[in-house]
Amino acid sequence: MTTRTDSGKADPPIEGRDDMLAVFAQGEKPASDWRIGTEHEKFVYRRDDHRAPSYDEPGGIRDLLLEMAQFGWRPIEEQGKVIALAGQDGTVSLEPAGQLELSGAPLEHLHQTCAEAGRHLQQVKQVGERLGVGFLGLGMWPDKSRSDLPVMPKGRYAIMLRHMPRVGTLGLDMMLRTCTIQVNLDYASEADMAKKFRVGLALQPLATALFANSPFTEGRPNGFLSYRSHIWSDTDPHRTGMLPFVFEDGFGYERYLDYALDVPMYFVFREGRYIDAAGLSFRDFLEGRLEVLPGERPRVSDFVDHLSTAFPEVRLKSFLEMRGADGGPWNRICALPAFWVGLLYDGAALDAAWDAVKHWSLDERQRLRDEVPKLGLKAVTPEGDTLQAFGRRILAIAEAGLNARARFNAAGDNESGFLDPLRDILASGKSPADRLLERYRGEWGGDVTRVYAEESF
Repeated sequence: MTTRTDSGKADPPIEGRDDMLAVFAQGEKPASDWRIGTEHEKFVYRRDDHRAPSYDEPGGIRDLLLEMAQFGWRPIEEQGKVIALAGQDGTVSLEPAGQLELSGAPLEHLHQTCAEAGRHLQQVKQVGERLGVGFLGLGMWPDKSRSDLPVMPKGRYAIMLRHMPRVGTLGLDMMLRTCTIQVNLDYASEADMAKKFRVGLALQPLATALFANSPFTEGRPNGFLSYRSHIWSDTDPHRTGMLPFVFEDGFGYERYLDYALDVPMYFVFREGRYIDAAGLSFRDFLEGRLEVLPGERPRVSDFVDHLSTAFPEVRLKSFLEMRGADGGPWNRICALPAFWVGLLYDGAALDAAWDAVKHWSLDERQRLRDEVPKLGLKAVTPEGDTLQAFGRRILAIAEAGLNARARFNAAGDNESGFLDPLRDILASGKSPADRLLERYRGEWGGDVTRVYAEESF
């Protein structure tokens, strides 16, 4: 999640809707300036007993961050505690229960993206060797209850942890027990944003099926392939979901702004601390009627913060975030941006992807999204094809898009090789979770702790 590093004192106040719409419009870039920002999370555990380390304990999360400074990362503090790192490869930050996230730098091509992920994983593994911790690439803790997990000392998390049980039954699981991979992508114009948003939303269930990797809860199969995806269905209905209005005629910045303003607030950041505004209205804030800051109106940074507290399947800031994938190993960290860059960063591929989904109704899109967490690639599209068969066609479009980009590494390879893990998944018809369940029921003999040896970085 977003890490704030200042109080926003010099930030301009919001004078009207145009100031908020400008946040979206300022993201517009010519295709030559489009970049790829990849984010990935992993679980941190003690190697001797698989326990999730706390922040303060010797060799715990604080020490992990401090040790990372040897690689040139700069510590970021909140209330005197190191809660993130900044450097040339982006930002390293903490999720609520100590999940470690790399929010990568905006990069030109996927060869750079995969190299960035490799550098980061090499660094954390080197530190982990000294501290006795490992890093697990899954979509959900396979064996931990909520009570087993620590909470990191970040002000926004304390507010969210208090608020989540008021609005859903699974929000605490989202915060404490899940990990994801996502990619942030650019757009050229409002119309380009709208088309990419629509394709991204419609195809998010396919991404969820391809990356499904969270079949265990507290040591046993949970009945899902992506329980992480299921969790979002009962986290907070005011800030999650498939956003049907995105497919309406005329969708653009104005309509997304209205949606964002209707999302209840979590907090306001002032003087280095978070003020609890959970459930309050940003519209009231605009009128100077926010009860926790009476008479004060928001700054642009407050609106940017607020945008980060909506959690739809695709999210708009000054870029688009694709948010449907479970956490996983290094090759799938590279495969997710390859999938979306191939589909969205080439005009012919974007047109072909839209043609494949534009006739689906709202109910059909929602049904597919609802079925995928359990069925994965066996879920059926509105045309009656399995997602496995449909996915082959979509992956061919992504491959063509990457080939057209013609971004080569020193060996002369283009970016399409990063799709190989997805080709393998589609060829087998088995998501990563299907394979985990096979091993659990077979060679693991029902011992889910075997996952630590086999799925760690």
